[in-house]
Formats: sequence, structure tokens, C-alpha cells
Amino acid sequence: QVQLVESGGGLVQAGGSLRLSCTASGKIFSINAMGWYRQAPGKQRELVARITNGGSTDYADSVKGRFTLSRDNAKNTVYLQMNSLKPEDTAVYYCNAGVTTLRGHYLDYWGQGTQVTVSS
Repeated sequence: QVQLVESGGGLVQAGGSLRLSCTASGKIFSINAMGWYRQAPGKQRELVARITNGGSTDYADSVKGRFTLSRDNAKNTVYLQMNSLKPEDTAVYYCNAGVTTLRGHYLDYWGQGTQVTVSS
């Protein structure tokens, strides 16, 4: 089994910053892409940012220039630094990882979600 443990959500005023962390643990052979998705009430889950094990990153247009995703491969951890937060960034943020397990299976894993609320 593989677990993703998230931390760092909370309540912040518009213009403020938060840092999310996500650590993968368990029977992991390797991790391909890791990243964050978010889901606001009444909306579909959407990609925020993701990073490959080689360090290539993709960002949603809405967060480019404000959010930075980084990765520590040795710790199986990704960090999402969110600056200049806006009320429209309010959502539940979910960590995602594409994992090859010790048994050779490639599976998509999700964290439990962490709430980010940005007040105006």
C-alpha cells in the first residue's frame, strides 16, 4: 500500500501565502509525476501543478507566476508554495502521485485533501 500525507492548508487573507506539503510512503518502487489538484464547491477537480521525477513542471494558467511546485525525490515529497493568494483559490487541495509499486503495478494515488480558504 501507498499513502500520501498532506499538510499546510488553512485560512489566509487575500494576498497572503501558504505552503502545502505532501509525502508519499509505503511500498514504493518509484514515483513518476507528483502534484496537486483542487476542487472548489460545485466545480470539477482541476490540476493546479505537477512535477515529474525529472523536475519538469506544469501549472494551471490561473496560478502561473504565483504558485511554485518543488520536489524532494529523496523524501518522496512535493511542496506547493502559494503566494498572492486570491479568494478564487479557495478549494480542497488534493495531492496526487503516479506510483510504481514494489510489485510492479503503476497506480494513481490521492491524498485525503486539505482545505485552503482565502478570505477577501
